[in-house]
Amino acid sequence: MIRRRVVLAALAMLAIVIGYLVWGNLADNLVYYLTPSEAVDQRSDFEEGERFRLGGLVEEGSIEETDEGVRFKLGDGATSIRIDHLDTPPQLFRAGVGVVVEGAWDGERFRSDVLLVNHDEQYRSPEGEGAYEVPASEE
Repeated sequence: MIRRRVVLAALAMLAIVIGYLVWGNLADNLVYYLTPSEAVDQRSDFEEGERFRLGGLVEEGSIEETDEGVRFKLGDGATSIRIDHLDTPPQLFRAGVGVVVEGAWDGERFRSDVLLVNHDEQYRSPEGEGAYEVPASEE
């Protein structure tokens, strides 16, 4: 009877430790971002300079290079926010693509220093037409 209680207590402790490791670390590694509409609605919740992530689509015709990096508008169909990114954007950055930026409000604009581009697994030929095919080796 005592041995059974010890085994049950040990199993309970093991379950607690495993649960803490899984759920505790999982919460730390989840990355959330706000849409432009959510960011504008929750603007008063963020102090000036408080960092968060913002995700949406780069609006057509809004990209302009600056001395510091690039300026563009990020939208979600309802709201758009002017983004001043303080670095060179990734190679896949262009209008119409989904991005996540990390930074903070600076007046009416959002200043970011991290820009992540969403891309798919579809590889295209250099001309951009059709799926990419590996050239046949000559034997």
